[in-house]
Amino acid sequence: MLNIVLFGPPGAGKGTQSEKLLAKYGLIHLSTGDLLRAEIKAGTQLGIQAKELMDKGNLVPDSIIIGMIDSKISNNPKANGFIFDGFPRTEVQAAALDELLQNKGTGITLMLSLQVEEKELISRLLERGKTSGRADDQNEEIIANRIKVYNDQTSVLVNYYEKQNKHVGIYGIGAIETIFDNLCSAIDKAAKTL
Repeated sequence: MLNIVLFGPPGAGKGTQSEKLLAKYGLIHLSTGDLLRAEIKAGTQLGIQAKELMDKGNLVPDSIIIGMIDSKISNNPKANGFIFDGFPRTEVQAAALDELLQNKGTGITLMLSLQVEEKELISRLLERGKTSGRADDQNEEIIANRIKVYNDQTSVLVNYYEKQNKHVGIYGIGAIETIFDNLCSAIDKAAKTL
């Protein structure tokens, strides 16, 4: 099973690239953001709590996210693999994901991190906010907080996956196809070891 953590700060291009990777490799997109937004749209209690946190640029508790991921994986037993987008965000989550996958007889194959400068991230997110309808994409202060949370709490995951020899950094500025080709090269190389 090919399980990829697609990683990078908000606005790095994870959504754009994951769509292309899903089509090429026949994987299932597991975006915690999408799962949470579905809960928000449905108006569930979880969705209301998550919206309050997300609108401030804060993270949703691990237990909620892990439960949603477990359910998604369990509901797709014949999957070729998954692209994890927006998760894990902390070492605790990464360890929990490793345990969850190990219990299902698989593991993370590779962590691909898209690397983009902060100024470019802010510009991309403000532009996306014009059409996304997401409050957290329309306010530069909230965007800056999201990037700060990423830098302070999430970027440490690079070290976590480097220790497992599973991290590959990909420069995330340039033509979408060039970035995609670089991602595919890293995936194809890792897939040979499965």
